[in-house]
Amino acid sequence: MSSLTSMETASRLPRLRAALDEAGCDGLLVTNLTNIRYLTGFTGSAAMLFVLPDETVFATDGRYETQSAEEMAAASVEARLVVTPAAKQREMLAPLVAGVKRLGLEAAHISWARERAFEAEWFQGVELVATEGLIEELRRVKDPGELERMARAAEIADLALAAVRPMLAEEPTEADFGRALDFEMRRFGASGPSFETIVAAGPNAAMPHHRPSEWRIKQGELIVLDFGAVYDGYCSDMTRTLCVGSPTPDDGRVVEVVAASQAAGVAAVRAGVSCADVDRACRQVIEGAGWGDRFVHSTGHGVGLDIHEDPRVAATSSDTLQAGQVVTVEPGVYLPGLTGCRIEDTLVVTDDGCYPLTNATKDLAV
Repeated sequence: MSSLTSMETASRLPRLRAALDEAGCDGLLVTNLTNIRYLTGFTGSAAMLFVLPDETVFATDGRYETQSAEEMAAASVEARLVVTPAAKQREMLAPLVAGVKRLGLEAAHISWARERAFEAEWFQGVELVATEGLIEELRRVKDPGELERMARAAEIADLALAAVRPMLAEEPTEADFGRALDFEMRRFGASGPSFETIVAAGPNAAMPHHRPSEWRIKQGELIVLDFGAVYDGYCSDMTRTLCVGSPTPDDGRVVEVVAASQAAGVAAVRAGVSCADVDRACRQVIEGAGWGDRFVHSTGHGVGLDIHEDPRVAATSSDTLQAGQVVTVEPGVYLPGLTGCRIEDTLVVTDDGCYPLTNATKDLAV
């Protein structure tokens, strides 16, 4: 596979720093590892990032001294590196914010106990400010390097499904097929699945998040496959509904309706369109078929470093799509005790529509 475009990592800290004043803080303590990766390129499991008025300080322990320095250099990120064991973190890191009056914390990622410890023990005399979504807001629109990584992740998932799809005719168990799919994603270059792979056949397909079981896949059953790959930290997400042989007329009708709903949702995706309108486009088709109450989840979500990110594509969402965002469109119909169907693509939003990253065939028959 060809080399990838570099991501615009170095531009992210200045953009974040420019947003701090409006958030009511002079500096920000970043503790969420995904957000730290986004800002610095660091891929390890232990770090804190202090975004201060005049500098950035990256704190980690001895396990990551070399790795963090190399990864930040590769991303062209300038930060002062502080290496300290966990037992000395408070002693070493608390003085860093001596000149900061208002220190922001990531409210969604800090426990109550940790916030109390920061207030009482770490940062005495500093006003701690709860911030929400500062970095996540930056993450909504992907740069070209991010899009290439997501396209690679989606391509890996496409290739893996093509490799194992014939196996369905051998009537494997859901669990065996799921393991084979995960193996092929790794073989094609994924670091792993982007979430627990869903394989749901027959009546199990009526459960949107069914876990693969020892149920043996049979001729004529609908099979819902929901899976994705991670490549260089970025996720893909795709659902296909398949059938070994011919489905019953009733099951075939379910697939037709869901396919029409998904196509309507994809057609609605473009910059400037509200996420609620995309959800409505899908939902109207399913409601028209009489199964509105069996479409039991939202239409989609953003994807990136996390499998679920903003924006939300839901009836209750207040988000509006922007060019460069990556979202899923994944309507479904679930008939308890009988069957279910879901079809999903991961899409890049453009000014005049969208294009898919997931390109596996949607042909029903195996």
